[in-house]
Amino acid sequence: MPNPFYPVLYMLASTLSLSLTGLFSKYLGQYLEPSLLSFLRFAVPAGLIVLLTRKVYLLPRGKLNHAIWVRALCIAACQVCFIYALNHLSLVESVVLFGTGPLFLPVLERLIFSTPLKWVSVLGLVLTFLGVLLLAGDVSGIHLRVELLVGLASGLFNAGSQLSLYRISKSNMNAFEINYWTFVFAALVILPYVALNAVGNEQMVDTSTAAPELLVGVMLAVSLLIINTQVFRSKAYRLVDSGSQLAPLIFTNLLFTALWQWLFYQESYNALQIAGLVLMVLANMFVVFAPKWLAKRRLGTI
Repeated sequence: MPNPFYPVLYMLASTLSLSLTGLFSKYLGQYLEPSLLSFLRFAVPAGLIVLLTRKVYLLPRGKLNHAIWVRALCIAACQVCFIYALNHLSLVESVVLFGTGPLFLPVLERLIFSTPLKWVSVLGLVLTFLGVLLLAGDVSGIHLRVELLVGLASGLFNAGSQLSLYRISKSNMNAFEINYWTFVFAALVILPYVALNAVGNEQMVDTSTAAPELLVGVMLAVSLLIINTQVFRSKAYRLVDSGSQLAPLIFTNLLFTALWQWLFYQESYNALQIAGLVLMVLANMFVVFAPKWLAKRRLGTI
């Protein structure tokens, strides 16, 4: 019987790796064109998985192949939106918007699997939208910045990625195999985007203020962290009966990120923006914890 603490430890290792990925990606975003950075965030980890495991992975077939393609599309869109947000927002803002994934999970389950949509989820989405308005820094009218909406979209696609990952993790594929094919498919999805920007004669890499060796080293570190994030999360999901059991631990990513921003960046927010960030975090926590509290109350255990 597996140790009940293993899923928790795996999830914490995943969120720590994810927070460091965001920190290093924000650094790389200063020197690499966003589409190229998005492509490398999948292509390099896929290559590292083959080198580390020394295995040749067979192409998945049938419904499993379809599920991995769905996850690849979601994770590719998620990373493009997240990197755009990192380049235009603070590290904490980007991560908070990215972390709204749990809010969108019930909505996607309703649309895809016809799961009943509860009032808790609807209220959580409303509170999140109010938080985004406050984060925009102007409540005299609705003046949503594009980068905020793109950051919120990263949360939506993150939810789609997590929904498909939970179902894929119940197959007979191991964590490395799942993520190898997800990364390969995601890289293929982004490749036309990279080619389009390259044809547009955009500067893809800026080495005027950073040594190429340093950029390569940071990119390798990011790739290893991405592998850690996905592998540990796959292991955690495999050991639980429902993805919602681990949902509260997703918020530890924000705690780690706040620490990195305090150590490496000097960001300032006004009172309304702080209120918006707090409101979005509370909305996510409400959606995760309220159903459990209500269920216990109905059973008379509290």
